[in-house]
Amino acid sequence: MSTKVADHVLDRLRAWGVEQVFGYPGDGINGLLAAWGRADNRPEFVQARHEEMAAFEAVGYAKFSGRVGVCVATSGPGAIHLLNGLYDAKLDHVPVVAIVGQTARSAMGGSYQQEVDLHTLYKDVASDSVETVNVPEQLPNVLDRAIRTAYARRAPTAVIIPADVQELDHTPPPHAFKMVPSSLDRSSWTAEPAQEAVERAAEVLNAGEKVAILVGQGAAGAKDEVCEVAELLGAGVAKALLGKDVLSDELPYVTGASGLLGTRPSYELMRDCDTLLTIGSSFPYAQFLPEYGKARGVQIDIDPHMIGMRYPYEVNLVGDARATLKRLLPLLRRNEARDWFDETCAGVRRWHEVMDRRAELSADPINPEHVARALDPLLPDNAILTSDSGSAANWYARHITMRGSLSGTLATMGCGVPYAIGAKYAHPDRPVVALVGDGAMQMNGLAELITAAKYRHRWTDQRLVVGVFNNRDLNQVTWELRAMGGAPSFEPSQELPDVDYAAFARQLGLTGIRVEKPADVTEAWSAALAADGPAVVDFRTDPSVPPIPPHATWEQMESTAEAILKGDPQSTHVVKQGFKAKMQEFMPGVGKRGH
Repeated sequence: MSTKVADHVLDRLRAWGVEQVFGYPGDGINGLLAAWGRADNRPEFVQARHEEMAAFEAVGYAKFSGRVGVCVATSGPGAIHLLNGLYDAKLDHVPVVAIVGQTARSAMGGSYQQEVDLHTLYKDVASDSVETVNVPEQLPNVLDRAIRTAYARRAPTAVIIPADVQELDHTPPPHAFKMVPSSLDRSSWTAEPAQEAVERAAEVLNAGEKVAILVGQGAAGAKDEVCEVAELLGAGVAKALLGKDVLSDELPYVTGASGLLGTRPSYELMRDCDTLLTIGSSFPYAQFLPEYGKARGVQIDIDPHMIGMRYPYEVNLVGDARATLKRLLPLLRRNEARDWFDETCAGVRRWHEVMDRRAELSADPINPEHVARALDPLLPDNAILTSDSGSAANWYARHITMRGSLSGTLATMGCGVPYAIGAKYAHPDRPVVALVGDGAMQMNGLAELITAAKYRHRWTDQRLVVGVFNNRDLNQVTWELRAMGGAPSFEPSQELPDVDYAAFARQLGLTGIRVEKPADVTEAWSAALAADGPAVVDFRTDPSVPPIPPHATWEQMESTAEAILKGDPQSTHVVKQGFKAKMQEFMPGVGKRGH
């Protein structure tokens, strides 16, 4: 039997080390599905409940494994559904390859069923590489280049294969004119800046008396070097949310997340520093960086396209974070003055004390901060965390000291559970916990519990715990509405049906626990983490507990949650101003007359 183009696609994916492809079937990829049958399901076809979820699972896999994630969808609507997940990969700089079916070549241009101009559709999201395989000889180069580009550019790429091409006999490109051969190898490489630039950066950093370091996900491979720089310079280290797992929050000089979801110590670190070193981050919120002209700046980033943005840096070092820091470290002098360092560490200690007290505040029925705070000490050392967007991200950012990931720049709802499934495929021997709001759970999470139930037996450690902050409200947007001129919650858009998420889990044969009393929170987390398979914990939380903005004073940090519950106008103003600042990040002018 001859080898078809579809057979060669799967063979090539296996050669690249791809072990699973997340997708959903459709007639536009029937040729590929038939090839999967001939290949004994290698790489494994993981059936999501929706193409968007397949893309999110590929993103989650890529984020937690460091390897390329691959998703597949049929032509037309299937290809369209992938877009949100692929944009998530694009904005968070994650290597993902989408393999997409297309209407047969003979029908193209005839307004045929499911005919969509996929090049136009994908030209932005997969701008680094989007190609259609029109003849079998194209395939090796197009597929290899898509994978190699996804790795190199840390971006989504797309390979479009018309339905009829999938079923053609595979013909490799001959050694001939107008043929493009290909190769599999992807050798590692490291970019490093020029020595003169490294020396200028050292001069700036050595001159600083109050040094602040901001790390993002690009610093993940340089943990030891970041610590050494911080200890040499007596610097505090703040983390962009996507860099939350770069350094442990248990280090005394790590101030936690920065930005509106961040901590008071991170806010003070950026406000008061005289020197800023940014490593592997494109943190976009200027109002949470030092005032222009107040601090000198050095940036390290491997991507020249992302360098020199966000702040008027004096020195921009284009290079791998670890390699660049290794070059920089011998040129740095130890800062013997420790007042700034000691002040930073004291602020971190105070922050943890305040967070403990905030989590202990009473609420109706459960304080969501207590839910996150109670989980933190129970997490196994090798646990993986994901968080959905929305108010759940606030509690994740401020109360969890373990590693994790969420949809960062796109901030899309509904990513938490599919991310967790992707993480389980990346590390099937490790427990995964997803923190999800009830809005995200209704949007995507409930359906993807079916996927978790279907594939749980593929995982060595079957624990996948979904904690649902069930407050019957689209809470983040509700607070944003209140911030925009004090509008009350608009119930037709904000109120959610009261769903028994635990009962739904039990219908699927999973563990389901419903928690309605604060005293039961810790026991519920413990039971879910001890379960022998996926578990859902439905926490009935209070929608009136606000995420306090980091620029609130220490006193407001300690008192505002309780004051909000009592309806104190001054404390309410602090929360409103924080959310108004957030809205203005995305929509300048919001809250002003006429907006």
